[in-house]
Amino acid sequence: MSTAREQSAGAENRVVSADGTEIAFEQSGSGPAVVLVSSALADRSDTTKLAALLAEHFTVVNYDRRGRGASGDADLYAPDREIEDIAALIEHVGGSASLFGSSSGAVLALRAAAAGVNVDRLALYEPPFVVAEGDKGPPTDLAEQITVLLAGGRHSDAVKYFMTRVQGMPGIAVFVMKLMPKTWASLTKLARTLPYDIAVMGDTQQGKPLDAEEWKGVAVPTRVLTGGKSPAAFRRAALAVTEIVPQADHRTLPGLNHGAVVMAPRKLAPQITEFIKG
Repeated sequence: MSTAREQSAGAENRVVSADGTEIAFEQSGSGPAVVLVSSALADRSDTTKLAALLAEHFTVVNYDRRGRGASGDADLYAPDREIEDIAALIEHVGGSASLFGSSSGAVLALRAAAAGVNVDRLALYEPPFVVAEGDKGPPTDLAEQITVLLAGGRHSDAVKYFMTRVQGMPGIAVFVMKLMPKTWASLTKLARTLPYDIAVMGDTQQGKPLDAEEWKGVAVPTRVLTGGKSPAAFRRAALAVTEIVPQADHRTLPGLNHGAVVMAPRKLAPQITEFIKG
């Protein structure tokens, strides 16, 4: 196998995870390694622009989480399998790397660090923990509702349900998205992985404090970023992380919202770069 620095930029590469699943990724740039962990209903295409900006400073691994894009999948899912995927990617680039994760991908990155994966630094954008009693979390039967819709082949309805009931998008916004056939088809194709992100989030969206025991393994410098235009619940979630992770801090980025990874990568990239460079 060629070394990390020998891979051609933009070419699709693959690593084999612990359970034999092939994980597809693109690698670009040079320098310290950074692995990008995407959110729900996203694959590596969502972080292509951000990857290009970060590649000016780092070796960037932009991968498809299992079940998405060009990556494989297995019959049985558990968040531990995705942690193993991240570990395989890190091993490929030399055995250590920083992680950048957004939304539920930020929580997956946190879980990888807590599990002892060799992470240098964690940059997280708006992990969607729901930690205050008054903050609105997803429906308590979210997993069941999504499972029923997917089992019935109603993938489009599953996407709509997740967007409106979990992400809080107005119904009219979803209606407009459905008028863009290519975009909606991409989202519908990713619907089958919604249970994965629900499992990654676990019981962290129930309006109660984070369990410090669950995250005690996170022992690396961690920065939690939130957008100034995002709901205040994201800021409360970020501050909750800083309270239980010893080396964590928080920054608010003016003018950004939850979609910043896709919509404003040029404003996000300098913040990630500054932190990972230390």
